[in-house]
Amino acid sequence: MRLRMWMTVPAGVLLLPAVVAVSPAGVRAQAGAAAAQEAGRRQSTGDRAAPAGRPAARRKYVVPRTPWGEPDLQGVWSYANLTPLERPETLAGRDALTDEEVAALDEEARTGADRRDGGAEADLARAYNAFWYDRGKSDGRTSLIVDPADGRLPPLTPEARRRQEAIAAYTREHEYDSAADRPLQERCLTYHGVPPLPSGYNNTYQIFQTPAYVAIVDENIHDVRQIPLDGRAHLGPRIRQWNGDSRGRWEGDTLVVETTNYSPKTVFKFPASGETLRAVERFTRVAPDRIDYRFTIIDPATYTRPWTVSLPLLGVPDYVIYEYACHEGNYAIANALAGARARERARADGAAPAR
Repeated sequence: MRLRMWMTVPAGVLLLPAVVAVSPAGVRAQAGAAAAQEAGRRQSTGDRAAPAGRPAARRKYVVPRTPWGEPDLQGVWSYANLTPLERPETLAGRDALTDEEVAALDEEARTGADRRDGGAEADLARAYNAFWYDRGKSDGRTSLIVDPADGRLPPLTPEARRRQEAIAAYTREHEYDSAADRPLQERCLTYHGVPPLPSGYNNTYQIFQTPAYVAIVDENIHDVRQIPLDGRAHLGPRIRQWNGDSRGRWEGDTLVVETTNYSPKTVFKFPASGETLRAVERFTRVAPDRIDYRFTIIDPATYTRPWTVSLPLLGVPDYVIYEYACHEGNYAIANALAGARARERARADGAAPAR
């Protein structure tokens, strides 16, 4: 668990205003807002303001290079973000939130865990108060999914629907049979997965580079993804891993990472099949403090078409990554299974099970 928190500030979304009649004061206010927005853009992209009386010249961001000439992606990057994976149905047809909606989401993330009703028991049930969370802020979009354009996951195939129903039925009957039936996160085997999606905390990647490899450290349950760049083939189809088998290559200034060979037991925050899942990630540094990170999920056994997420990585140079002390066989597993056995004994004895 982190002992020091950092809240991300993703870049804003440019909204095109409707054409309305405004007063001179309103025009001045809009002009001031536009100037502030342009200043923010220059700050994020490295552009400099032109001297008074001269047209602005956009300065193209120059990507830093490693000593061997590849784009330098190294550092600590945060993908904490309040934007949901899928666009809520209540926001259908909307790509962006209003400023008021963004502010409300940010405030709820910052203080919500401390404002919910309940005493010590409720606090225990939700695990942490607001101090321990690092959810980031809203970037103003209504979904991380950018393709399909409706911001929603594509329809599942008939095979995937049957698979999801079978998993749900088994879980209802065998949720606490053994440690093997508990979630991978609870068992301290994997957490964010590859590719990642934001969660309540530890939404960080630390990237290292050599001429032969890119290494990505995810401290949450201690994953280090070592990605070879030499064009070697993927592992054989019989070898399956929690986070798959990654291979990288450079396409211009973009690092492209393709991951296959997922374990069929790997569980994501979206339906997926380890047998056919292929993830293609793209890392492009676009500013000193920003990587344009996108990934596409191709899983013909699950979805009727591929889909793509845009999840900015924001530079956090002073961030300290502390050890996440989660280990397989932790006491939570033993306690959960012991509680399940106690409930079973209580039901067998005809007594009301303890809550």
